[in-house]
Amino acid sequence: MTATLRPAGAGDLDRMRRWRNHLQVRGMSLTQHEISSAEHQAWWSAVRAEPDRQVLIYLHSGRPAGVLTFTGVTSPDRAVTWGFYLDIEGLEERGELLWAWLGLQRAGINHALGPLAARTLGGETLADNRPVLALHQRFGFRVVRRYERNINGRTHQVVWTELSRST
Repeated sequence: MTATLRPAGAGDLDRMRRWRNHLQVRGMSLTQHEISSAEHQAWWSAVRAEPDRQVLIYLHSGRPAGVLTFTGVTSPDRAVTWGFYLDIEGLEERGELLWAWLGLQRAGINHALGPLAARTLGGETLADNRPVLALHQRFGFRVVRRYERNINGRTHQVVWTELSRST
């Protein structure tokens, strides 16, 4: 199964919002409310105007299957932050969810350390999201710190993981 990335475009907005609003994705996100069309459009307008950010569509076996966001792509210290989510429903129906998780992780790391020339790639994961933390560990990420964050009036532990370019 091949995995590639391409820039997200306006034609991807509806699918991106549908995937992001999936109950499982929302439940493991730092923003857990259902995102409205207007809120999503405002986010898209802001992201497109910011040269330090990149939004990519992950293609799994040639089909749109996920979203990766990168922040800090123009930072002088090359410390890039990422976030991502998949089309849980569609990939589960096709029996491809596990392979897509592995492919998205590999494609995102390759993009960050390749074209983006990141020195470090880091991100936030809820401590309850053990499968993603295990996936990060499998790909060489290390836990840098843990902290608490208020999400919808409840305190959640967040884990910052980071992968450093080997020199």
